[in-house]
Amino acid sequence: MAKRELLGLYEEANEAGDAVEGLRDAGFPDTDVEILSSTPYPEGAFGEPKVEHRLYTFPFAGAAIGMTAGIFWLVSAQMSLPLITGGKPIVAVPAVFQILYEGTMIGAVLFTVLGVIFESRLPDGIGLYDKRIVDGYIGVTIRASEDDLLRARETLERAGAIDIINNEGSIMGAGTPQGA
Repeated sequence: MAKRELLGLYEEANEAGDAVEGLRDAGFPDTDVEILSSTPYPEGAFGEPKVEHRLYTFPFAGAAIGMTAGIFWLVSAQMSLPLITGGKPIVAVPAVFQILYEGTMIGAVLFTVLGVIFESRLPDGIGLYDKRIVDGYIGVTIRASEDDLLRARETLERAGAIDIINNEGSIMGAGTPQGA
C-alpha cells in the first residue's frame, strides 16, 4: 500500500514537539516523521530520536581505495618498464610518497562527497514543502497509509497546526494558503 504525506505547519517549536510526540503516541514510527525548519534547532529539540549516521566511514574507505589504487598504479608502471639506474631498486619508495599521499587524499575527498550525498538522502527527492517554512514556520511531515491518514491529520490538528497540506497540495487547515 502506497504511503501519502501530510505536512502540518506550526508557529511555535513547542507545538511542533507536541505534534511529534502525538504522532509517536498514535503509533506512527519515527522513520515516517520529519521536521522541516529554516531555524537551526539542536538535534532532538522536537523529541525526535537521534539519527545515527555512517559518514565517518566514507573517508576511511576512500582513503584506503585511493592508496591501494596509487600503489597498484605506481608498482605496475615501474614494473612494466624496469629501468635499473645506478643499482637503485625498481620501485623506489621515497619517490612515490607524494603520489601515494595525493591518491589517498583524492580518494578520501571523493568518498566524503559521495557519503554526504548518501547520508543526506538526496537521491530520495524532496517531499512536501511550504514556502512559509522559510519565514519561520516549522513543518512536521508524516508519511502514512490511506487507512491512517485521518488519524495522522487529527493528531496534527490537536497539536495546533495552522495549516495541513496533503500530497495534492491542497490546504486542509483553517489558514490561508500562501505558498503550498
